[in-house]
Amino acid sequence: MRIILLGPPGSGKGTQAQLLVQRYGIVQLSTGEMLRAAVAAGTPVGLKAKEIMASGGLVPDDVVVGIISDRIEQPDAKHGFILDGFPRTVPQAEALDELLKHKHMKLDAVIELRVNESALLSRVETRVAQMRERGEEVRLDDTPEVLTKRLASYRSQTEPLIHYYSERRKLSTIDGMMAIDEVTRAIHRQLLALGAVEPKTHGKTHGKTHGKTHARSAAKAAPAKKAAKKAKAAKKSAKAAKKAPKPAKSAKKAVNGAKKAAKAAKKAAKKAVKKVAKKTAKKAVKKGAKKTAKKVTKKRAKR
Repeated sequence: MRIILLGPPGSGKGTQAQLLVQRYGIVQLSTGEMLRAAVAAGTPVGLKAKEIMASGGLVPDDVVVGIISDRIEQPDAKHGFILDGFPRTVPQAEALDELLKHKHMKLDAVIELRVNESALLSRVETRVAQMRERGEEVRLDDTPEVLTKRLASYRSQTEPLIHYYSERRKLSTIDGMMAIDEVTRAIHRQLLALGAVEPKTHGKTHGKTHGKTHARSAAKAAPAKKAAKKAKAAKKSAKAAKKAPKPAKSAKKAVNGAKKAAKAAKKAAKKAVKKVAKKTAKKAVKKGAKKTAKKVTKKRAKR
């Protein structure tokens, strides 16, 4: 599952991303963290980003896309990922589309958390006032003034992505003003509807019950039937092993084992036949003896 969460600052993207990570076993990919990791690892793209960052410049889109390209190839991203902080602009979204196309991957969903900006500002103002009353330090980036600037930046740069993904039928809009658990459930329902996740099945219990019944039936089968099946399987294994060109030691062992099993089954069958033949012969002898005795008795009676 590969998804993007869209929404203005304070819409709850970070909270929902963490819940999605826990629920579906996917990874949250933050561009900031990926940049720092690439720089620390000394990858070619990371070294390029390091030079740009050291000079005080903004890392260009092609470098960020290169870092994302390396990151999504790592084992922990195999089951999917959530992109956090990318794309922020339409050109970045286009570059991401090209990257995924090149890797034969597809974007499953873009979830927009729609919120009321005035309500967000009101929340921040209330939180800041409460923190100041308690004598707590207020972060510089957690004030109504900073939020207002960030919202303006979101509207001008990132909001056009809503139209971009809507045109490509990738966008799903969720009411971000609901309670956290309600938003989570709404996202899950949307992912189910899109086929990005599979619904839970109850096949495990049925499978276990069916397996137990089958085992009981098999246990009741006649020993001769089992022996015949084993002999047949052993013969097939032996034939298949013989046809295989230049068998390895393990294959030779398998052939020998199959031959032994076939031989044992043959002996068992012969013994069974002999036993049945002996019983039949004894019965025939007894029957013949009885008939002969009856005839002799009759002849004597006539005399």
